[in-house]
Amino acid sequence: MLGNEEDARDAVQEAFMNAFRSIGRFEGGSLLSTWLHRIVVNVSLMKLRRRKRKPEESLDHLLPAFHDDGHFADRIESGAEPADQRLAREEEQAAVRAAIDELPDHYRTIVLLRDIEGIGTNEVATELGITPNAVKLRLHRARQALRALVAPRLGRS
Repeated sequence: MLGNEEDARDAVQEAFMNAFRSIGRFEGGSLLSTWLHRIVVNVSLMKLRRRKRKPEESLDHLLPAFHDDGHFADRIESGAEPADQRLAREEEQAAVRAAIDELPDHYRTIVLLRDIEGIGTNEVATELGITPNAVKLRLHRARQALRALVAPRLGRS
């Protein structure tokens, strides 16, 4: 989520300190690991919010274009191999990771939480303080942008 290992280590350390300080408030309504995971995600999101980052960039140039008749102007071929086999290869994983890192923060965060961490839409919405529909829209736009960013790296048009 944070883009580099050092920031991730700092976030984990801070999360464990937060957990230690608030262990008395743990009610046991969930697994301890789930509670700790939530603390780490929260700390990571707070670090992202505090960062002074470059202004968010528009994804519009990466989204599909349409003709007047409603058909795609450019079609990105998915390739003959199933996606799980393509992504299993190390160089393709690196291309996907690099593309995720290029996304603006609010899109990257949603992709990481939903697609990488597997957190549900409603939980992501609550965590980010947005509506579930906004999560779905941003996730859809981010996935389209990722497809446009990854295709040239993998030699696909």
